[in-house]
Amino acid sequence: MKTCLVVELGVVGYGPAWELQRRLAQARKAGAIGDVLLLCEHPHVVTLGRNGKPEHVRASERLLQQMGVEFHPTDRGGDVTYHGPGQLLGYPILNLAEIRRDVVWYVRQIEEALIRASADFGIEARREPGLTGVWVDRPSGEPEKLAAIGVHFSRWVSTHGFAYNVSTDLRYFDLIVPCGIRDKGVTSLERLLGRAVDVAEFRPRLVERFSEVFGFQMESVTPGELEERIEKQAAVMATN
Repeated sequence: MKTCLVVELGVVGYGPAWELQRRLAQARKAGAIGDVLLLCEHPHVVTLGRNGKPEHVRASERLLQQMGVEFHPTDRGGDVTYHGPGQLLGYPILNLAEIRRDVVWYVRQIEEALIRASADFGIEARREPGLTGVWVDRPSGEPEKLAAIGVHFSRWVSTHGFAYNVSTDLRYFDLIVPCGIRDKGVTSLERLLGRAVDVAEFRPRLVERFSEVFGFQMESVTPGELEERIEKQAAVMATN
């Protein structure tokens, strides 16, 4: 069974998290580190995917600044989305060349892990035909998005990943057209359960289901230990 390191970053800005992903992806491509799953929360930020439409950001730059919301164009797939406190971000840095060279399969696997983790809380989540992400049905039958997925690959090494609404303030999604989809809403685990729930309660279930779906043995390390491993392996490779 392959090992995947899981690193809990806590609350970290989108820019630093993206820079860490890029560093890890380069190290993964060079064989200086194994597969890694980064988990974190972000301060308020709106991100636009490489195929996104700027007009799907409903708020002006001035309003975003007034509300303390950053804006970042990215190279991930998908359109526009919001990240913020109470939302679990997962950034898998995996080498699919060593697992399965199939991007669609990879996205379906992430969806499956999130669906199973939702089921652990009694939530019947599902896929929506023709769309990515994880969805639930309102009592009226209308679908709402519980988790968004947007990924990027370089030489089969993944960056970006998923955003799962645990206790997210859903009002911030009014600033955008979430994922460019105008006729479907968003929801959170907290709203579905009708009780307070935080990321720390959901996170271990997600890690367990991620491990199960991908067939990984998960090993928790601190950010500092991750840096030490990268530096140690880079030094070994430099002497060979």
